[in-house]
Amino acid sequence: MPTEYDSTEFVDTDFQTTKSPYGTTAATSAANTFRAPTREEVDNRVSEAQQKLAELKRAQEELERERAGLEEVRRRQTEFQTGRQEMIQNLTRGLGLLEEAEFAARRDAEQMSKSIADMHDSLAKVQAINEDTWSKESFNVELTRALTTLESSRMEWNGARLKFTVLSGHPENVSAATARETGVPQLLGPKSFWQLCKLGLAITWPLVAVAMVGLGVLVAILLRPH
Repeated sequence: MPTEYDSTEFVDTDFQTTKSPYGTTAATSAANTFRAPTREEVDNRVSEAQQKLAELKRAQEELERERAGLEEVRRRQTEFQTGRQEMIQNLTRGLGLLEEAEFAARRDAEQMSKSIADMHDSLAKVQAINEDTWSKESFNVELTRALTTLESSRMEWNGARLKFTVLSGHPENVSAATARETGVPQLLGPKSFWQLCKLGLAITWPLVAVAMVGLGVLVAILLRPH
């Protein structure tokens, strides 16, 4: 007796289990994975790549601007540090030189004031000599006293000429310090023996003359009749 027909007997259950919920099989999905990209997909990927390149370019430009700004700040900082150090050195050196020059100028001014006062005094003494008032008895004494005054005045004048070159005809803007630096070395420069002897005689003869005049005054006083 034949058996009853079973409708599920010829159904492949394994095949049914591999069906996709969307009606596509697993084999079809695997085939789609290895298929060549379409034109639309390529265009989309190109657009994405161009967009990423544009973003990277904008980021690069921003970094370049930031780097340029930092380099400018570094340059200004270096300029500030270098300039400050330079000005500190220049101002410190300048202050030292000016203070030294000011001290020398004050010292020279004090010496000049003293020389002016001494020359005024010498001028007054020379102008006060009046040979018309000398008598016959006091002639030798008055003459000796007058010569002593003249020698003292001459020594004062020579000393002032050595200190202040303006008295020797040099420009007035030459300071006494410059005169000491230039005049004295030239005066005491390399010379022969006879030149040194003459120089020593020129320096010491006023003292010798004053001593001789003083000796003459003393002799005249001693020999004057009582």
